[in-house]
Amino acid sequence: MTVTAASTANAEPPPPAPPAEIRYSGEYAVNPLGDASFLHMCARLPSVLRRICRMAWQLDRTAVLLLAACQLVTGATAAVGLAAVARAMEPILGAGAVTDRLHQALPALLVVAGAAAVGRLSSALASYAGRRLTPPLTTCADTSLVEAVCRVEAAAYAQNGFADRQEAAEMGVVRTNVMVNDAQRFMAALIRMVAASGVLSVLHWAMLPLLLLAVLPAGAGAVLTARVDYEMHYANVSDRNVRHMMRWWATTPKHGDEVRANGMTGYLLFWYRSLSERIDRRLLDAAPRTLRITLLSSAAGGFFLLLAWAALAWLAITGRIDLAIAATAVVAVQTTLAALSQVVINGAALFHTSLYLTDMQTFLDDAAGRAPQRGELAAPATLEEIRIDDVVCQYPGKDRPAVDGVSLSLRRGEILAIVGENGSGKSTLLRLITGIYLADKGRVLWNGADLATLDQDSVWARTGLVPQLFAQWPLRVRENVTLGQPRTHDDLPVWEAIDAVGMREAVESLPDGVETLLAREVFGGAELSGGQWQRLACSRAIYRRPELLILDEPTSQMDARGEHQIFERIKRGAADRITIVVTHQLENTRLADRILVMDKGRVIEHGQYEDLVTSGGVFAELVALAKDR
Repeated sequence: MTVTAASTANAEPPPPAPPAEIRYSGEYAVNPLGDASFLHMCARLPSVLRRICRMAWQLDRTAVLLLAACQLVTGATAAVGLAAVARAMEPILGAGAVTDRLHQALPALLVVAGAAAVGRLSSALASYAGRRLTPPLTTCADTSLVEAVCRVEAAAYAQNGFADRQEAAEMGVVRTNVMVNDAQRFMAALIRMVAASGVLSVLHWAMLPLLLLAVLPAGAGAVLTARVDYEMHYANVSDRNVRHMMRWWATTPKHGDEVRANGMTGYLLFWYRSLSERIDRRLLDAAPRTLRITLLSSAAGGFFLLLAWAALAWLAITGRIDLAIAATAVVAVQTTLAALSQVVINGAALFHTSLYLTDMQTFLDDAAGRAPQRGELAAPATLEEIRIDDVVCQYPGKDRPAVDGVSLSLRRGEILAIVGENGSGKSTLLRLITGIYLADKGRVLWNGADLATLDQDSVWARTGLVPQLFAQWPLRVRENVTLGQPRTHDDLPVWEAIDAVGMREAVESLPDGVETLLAREVFGGAELSGGQWQRLACSRAIYRRPELLILDEPTSQMDARGEHQIFERIKRGAADRITIVVTHQLENTRLADRILVMDKGRVIEHGQYEDLVTSGGVFAELVALAKDR
């Protein structure tokens, strides 16, 4: 062993690298509140209330009407109760026997008690209406977000910041759960405040401005604190997004073997903890700012509140208001102050919620703008020809196109094999042929019709795709084959597709056959091997009986028997469709009528197997390398 080798063997290994700082530029890199003024932020509340009301009205009009009625009743009972207190105070604080004074005040006191009872009842009904509205609103927001992501153009996933904006929108879905309560409490407090303020203004005009000055600093502090919270939320969006993804990859049983056998547990825990601590540091750094805001707003509010009580005492002592009116004013001040405080607290909460709802709405609007803008013509029922005319497709941020000037023609009954090294553009070409991506330049024509002019759903109804990275859906075997699109009421076509890939014995051995849930993590669920999952993925495409069948490395995890069976099935059904196979197993390309060899997005060779294998080109080199392994 050399000195260098010995010192290397005895040296301490370097510590693991911390999570990367995620920074990007673009339209989503700027905090939308960065330049917003305090008044601009407060002006958001009416638009938020309108949005909540519009969503709620569409889902449950009865609950909305009940909620609105209860808020009005609550405000009316507050006003009636205070007015009745004013009438009761005059005899109670007047001259005469106690029994006589109480007798004179009794009707007003009964009104106070009745108003309080009606107010409690209306509050209970409002709570019931809120509970009726919250679940469907949350479900509506959640479903809208999932639908937006599912329907967006596939190219949007490659845009910088798209996943981060989705993560920010997820917070909007979470906050939807509380927005009804925030809005309800805000409106109830606002109505009570208006009612109590009206009574207080009648008692003496000077009291209301003083109370407003006592509460407004707290409102300003709450809104500014919400702004700081949102800034921290915005700064942590990328880190939370990556942490969420890493959490899934680290904890899912599907990757447990790799994590354990490669000794990754310690690093993953270090990585997860480091990222969480970085998020926490940002939040802790913001704590002094929120403390300063709270202290200043509390000091200002306390000063004006003291001034309000001093003014009331001065008015009573100097005889400028009667003792009965002063006593009523004490109750009115307490009521108004409580209502004002609730307006401030719930208004700030509503504003806080509005920030995340705006993120959600912005994402939904953006996703709607990125939804496929294509024609409405139906795709041909029978696909006779696909023609690709000089198509180009380049991903955002990449230096060169993934597909660069490819032209090709395919006829019904043909099998085309596409080969090439990783990154040569094979999968991107498949996305263009199926209309998942639209070409930046050139055209893809189905029976002479440009894919950009065809209805996307009608195109995809005629395709069957087995991607290289296929989904292992936590569904029953039947739905994993039909993908939720059954052709008949019985399972005969399902079993035919299962037989076609040699999976009957495996499916019959499952606890409930085609009824078995394929999710080992769920009680009662079962799991398949990698090769069995791949066979099941092939059965999906066979079940669809598509006009265009595309198989991207369809047998990479299968044994030799399973691979032979799949390719035999492909050959038998080739006459009824156009078939495209992407494979690194070059011997399998013998079944193809033509072979396409790609490199750096271009077609460099094109022909039949026997011609290409003897031509001395790239294909012949790849075949020779495969035989040497």
